Amino acid sequence: MIQSGRASWYGPGFHGRRTASGETFNTNDLTAAHRTLPFGTKVRVVNKKTGRSVVVRINDRGPYAHGRVIDLSKASAQAIGISGVASVDVAQL
Repeated sequence: MIQSGRASWYGPGFHGRRTASGETFNTNDLTAAHRTLPFGTKVRVVNKKTGRSVVVRINDRGPYAHGRVIDLSKASAQAIGISGVASVDVAQL
């Protein structure tokens, strides 16, 4: 496991905008923002409360909110039952 911490989701104001990796952000893709992992890295994110997991590809930088380890696209967050902020484990694949 790389990290445990808080995850949130982002999307409403970012859909269609360019990500830090240069691609266009699509809130319906299984992607995420991480501060340090290389773009293209795949990670498994597990919601500690529900036990559900999703594999996402890192394509952006963030999160910029204090205390958060990863920002998920809306589709990624929905896949593991996150509607706001949740405790997660993040593991590089």
